[in-house]
Amino acid sequence: MATFLYSIGRFAFRRRRLVALVWVALLAIAGVGAATASTATSNSFSIPGTEAQRAFDLLEERYPGQSADGASARVVFKAPEGEKITAPENAAEVSGIVKELQDGSDQIASVADPFDKKAPAVSQDGTTAYISVTYDVSSFELTEETRDSLKNAGNDAREGGMTVEIGGDALMVMPETGITEVIGVVVAGIVLVITFGSLVAAGLPLITALIGVGIGVSAITALASVMDLGSTTATLAMMIGLAVGIDYALFIVSRYRAELAEGREREEAAGRAVGTAGSAVVFAGLTVVIALAGLTVVNIPILTKMGLAAAGTVVLAVLVAITLIPAFLGFAGERIVSRKDRKARKAAVEQAAATGEVLVGDAPRDNGGTRWSRFVQRRPVMVLLAGVIGLGVIAIPAASLEMGLPDDGAQPTSTSPRKAYDLLSDGFGPGFNGPLVGVVDLKNSDDQDAVLQRITGEIQKNDHVAIVTPPAPNDAGDTATFQVIPKDRPNSTETETLVHDIRDLGDTLKSEDGAEVFVTGATAMNIDFSEKMNDALLPYLALVVGLAFLLLMVVFRSILVPLKAALGFLLSVVAALGAVVAVFQWGWLGGLFGVEQPGPIMSVMPILMVGVVFGLAMDYEVFLVTRMREAYVHGESPSEAITTGFRHGARVVTAAAVIMIAVFAGFIGSSEQMIKMIGFGLAIAVFFDAFVVRMAIVPAVLALLGKRAWWLPRWLDRALPDFDVEGDKLRKKLDGDAAEGGSGKEERETVSV
Repeated sequence: MATFLYSIGRFAFRRRRLVALVWVALLAIAGVGAATASTATSNSFSIPGTEAQRAFDLLEERYPGQSADGASARVVFKAPEGEKITAPENAAEVSGIVKELQDGSDQIASVADPFDKKAPAVSQDGTTAYISVTYDVSSFELTEETRDSLKNAGNDAREGGMTVEIGGDALMVMPETGITEVIGVVVAGIVLVITFGSLVAAGLPLITALIGVGIGVSAITALASVMDLGSTTATLAMMIGLAVGIDYALFIVSRYRAELAEGREREEAAGRAVGTAGSAVVFAGLTVVIALAGLTVVNIPILTKMGLAAAGTVVLAVLVAITLIPAFLGFAGERIVSRKDRKARKAAVEQAAATGEVLVGDAPRDNGGTRWSRFVQRRPVMVLLAGVIGLGVIAIPAASLEMGLPDDGAQPTSTSPRKAYDLLSDGFGPGFNGPLVGVVDLKNSDDQDAVLQRITGEIQKNDHVAIVTPPAPNDAGDTATFQVIPKDRPNSTETETLVHDIRDLGDTLKSEDGAEVFVTGATAMNIDFSEKMNDALLPYLALVVGLAFLLLMVVFRSILVPLKAALGFLLSVVAALGAVVAVFQWGWLGGLFGVEQPGPIMSVMPILMVGVVFGLAMDYEVFLVTRMREAYVHGESPSEAITTGFRHGARVVTAAAVIMIAVFAGFIGSSEQMIKMIGFGLAIAVFFDAFVVRMAIVPAVLALLGKRAWWLPRWLDRALPDFDVEGDKLRKKLDGDAAEGGSGKEERETVSV
């Protein structure tokens, strides 16, 4: 592996114009594809294998012509204080708005008058009413004229003193990340400048990462309509791709500068940097790809698409790092090193030439990393206990995790959808915002009327039910639908119990009469989704950790080091989940992170954090410990190897972690609760994993293990493939070539630097 990547690095350095041209061409092609692609018109959400999805599919089959993907809205009215919405003047105002909406767009499917005697939509106290609006197309296909017509509905009523708010997905817009995303990139640039002391060296990782992300996100945009990619797919890919793209470039540029400091000629330094640090990048990237692609085992299309799209962007980041970075290093010349270091190096070369000494490179110097590693090795038990106990305390809130999918009730209280949600809850009851849709398959039933009467009668007796609407059969008479309005809020345990009670009733009916009863709707889908996430978490964790364990065993030629890496990850991800619960569910420091309405954690969050954070955590493990393994293989003691790893890797890993935290934290400013939560969760998880687990717990454990850390049974060592990640074979080959070629070339290389 190292020898192959060494050749790629040298080739890219020599043929830098060709390599750069290829990547720019790919960026242009992807950009044109994104610009000319049709807009994604669907943001469908399905959960294969669940009862809610089976009911949804049955509705599409038995009620042809009724679009399930059409947008919807509710225009909610509340009468002025002391008045009724049913008062003649108020009722006339609302009826006029119904007419307005009907004439306002040809995309309207139906507008329900709240005063229709067949389906009234007025609260019992007569103060609140709502207009239901459905559209023939999805929210992404609505024209601006249609949206404006809905937004302006009720302006006159507001002027007359009525409260008018609008909820539903018809006004859904693409999430905005805000200025904080830009701030994250700026922070990354500042960190790179501080790390390298050179604007050119700092700019390379940013430019190359943006090129890789640009290609990835443009490709996703171009394929969004064809592959039905959701709006969050590109956002997650950009978040992950930008973070790993900067980090991977950072490690290769850092290693290149270290090779220059040892007196290598620039092309040779580029080859060795890609051969050594590039090997770590490839395997670190593989762990991220495994974790993201592993989301396919959950068998939920939206997660599969998000995972594969983000994994593709990571693959691009790896390819950019091992090809475009060495090409750009060729363009950068000596400016890749700070002016101060160039002057010092030039003076050293002149002095060596004057005295006749051979300049072999800079001697290893102590830095913050070496001092920290020695401190940890002097007190490994204390550091280990402090890290484990600290993360354990932070993880405590995770035991109170409540999961759900966000609805308008999770919106900020200042928004119209949230106000509409609260008006409906106050006027019609907490469960009104989460109605359950019952679907009865009557094909195998002998007495359909009796079955329907029994179903509605039994459900109405349930203590958690507020209203059951009369069943509505389809034209064929083989299917009927009804609505159940729970007494409790949609994400309550009482509503979840109600869903299971109705399904248990359906099982009884199927065995006695042959009729099947299904429960669907947003609330039921939410419950099924959460349960499926819980069921999939352990198998997914076992798959991802198991594959990555095998991969790391190949990289480190050890059993205990990969085991320690996996256990450390579990500790950091549970602690991060505890922090997410404390902020987004309990509301601690919610104002600081823009959380206006605490609530349940998104069902997708735990499994997504496991996938993404595991891959990223293994990045730091590979980068930091590979350098230790390299030193140990080349003859250093376990203690010296830890110090060497920190001498070369601590500063870079710290910079990489700060950059990744800054990039993820930039998404906390998103207007979308899901993106905000993911950004915070990933940022805090990287903080815990990089600075507590990898920088403290890892060296403490390695210090306690000593040589045992690198133990591997001989039979297993022979069975595992040797990819030479630490570059030992590459170094021997190059040293042998140098010995055959004499010392003249080496002297010329030294002077050229």
